[in-house]
Amino acid sequence: MAQDYLDRLAEFVAETRFEDLPPATIAAARDVVLDTLGAITAGSRLEENANFARLAAEMSGPGKAGIVGHPFRVQPVWATFVNGTAGVSLEMDEGNRVGGGHPSIHVTPGALAVGEDLGSSGRDVLTAIILGYEVISRVGTATEVKAEVHSHGTWGTIGTAAATARLLEFDAGQTKVAMNLAMSMSPANTWTPCLEGATVRNLYPGRSGFQGIMAAHLSQCGYTAIADGPADLYKTFLGDGFDPDAVVDGLGGGDFRIQQGYFKFHACCLYNHPALDAVEDLLRESPFTAGDVERIVVTAPPIAQIMAGTEPDNMLAAKFSIPYAVAAAVCHGATDVSAFLPDKVTNTEVRQLAQRVEVAADDEMSLRRYDYPSARVAVHLGDGRSLESSVVSQRGDATNPASREDLLGKFRALAGPTLGDDGVARAIDTAGQIDRLENITELTGLFRT
Repeated sequence: MAQDYLDRLAEFVAETRFEDLPPATIAAARDVVLDTLGAITAGSRLEENANFARLAAEMSGPGKAGIVGHPFRVQPVWATFVNGTAGVSLEMDEGNRVGGGHPSIHVTPGALAVGEDLGSSGRDVLTAIILGYEVISRVGTATEVKAEVHSHGTWGTIGTAAATARLLEFDAGQTKVAMNLAMSMSPANTWTPCLEGATVRNLYPGRSGFQGIMAAHLSQCGYTAIADGPADLYKTFLGDGFDPDAVVDGLGGGDFRIQQGYFKFHACCLYNHPALDAVEDLLRESPFTAGDVERIVVTAPPIAQIMAGTEPDNMLAAKFSIPYAVAAAVCHGATDVSAFLPDKVTNTEVRQLAQRVEVAADDEMSLRRYDYPSARVAVHLGDGRSLESSVVSQRGDATNPASREDLLGKFRALAGPTLGDDGVARAIDTAGQIDRLENITELTGLFRT
């Protein structure tokens, strides 16, 4: 029966012990937590997120969960809402091509906040994050979302609910109810806010985490759930198909999904990344300038056609414009956070080059495949030369990993302006031993200012 997969998933969440987790899984999870906290810290400095932090403090009242980058301690749902929102705002949060979407920003803020509230150990919180991540990624793998649906938020509620249930020590039956409730509370979001640059889009992961925590607590209040929340949502409203067997295929039998994700080194949507890697390869091999370029053709998965706009109006829209990102890489020699700041978005040279970037589709391309290129780039120069490069796995993916120093360098760049050099060093050291912390606040407390 269809719900058998949910029974197995709930049992996995409720019964997996930290001692069952391979060392490589634990090591990967430590890195994911640090990377996610770096993205949240950097995003917390944006004006709207600072305003949201103050609003949350006013609306929440006293609590034990910290808002990253700010001095406030609030109720877990509010900390999760604000931190999840901040973490996605600069498009530097990690993701997972196998399951699609961004599992960590949908589970880590909630698990940390609930852990702070309960006084949980670092080991317990890390276990909850690993398991919640697994749930999100596996549900994502099983889902064929509608083309117009943006994945942020849609899978996240079930993962935060699973992590919360784990920290609250729910049994398998209670965990299943919480997960099913969460799916019926999932946000429904389109790509439109991304493409227009409406920052309401950044609320999706935070709102998802808020709902996931609430789902666990509402189950304690006596609310009941439908029998199969994921299938109900993804076979009808948000998806064109859902495969329950794919959710549990190989469950617990190999690498955990948190080992199979990617870290971002371009501050924009993932659909830009393979193309940007290809552009950087070409610039290294045969340097050229914007003035040398006649046109650039980027071939990408079909969904990337919605990101072919050449004149983004603002920072967020620029992060979802392949022509802008490619032009920024050529003109600025950078695609980090600085390349998408408002003053760069209006740069005349970049905007002019973006007009000469075309986006073509290859029906065989998919970011869930590793046996075929994810992007091809052809740069046609005014002197008649054509430079071409293709990329299967973007830099930072588990199949094309970045160096340890690159990961730490990214964290320093994101968190340094808030924490300072000493604070960054303490955060790196503490996150590296998160599973040995008696209380998770030994880590999270380092991120309050």
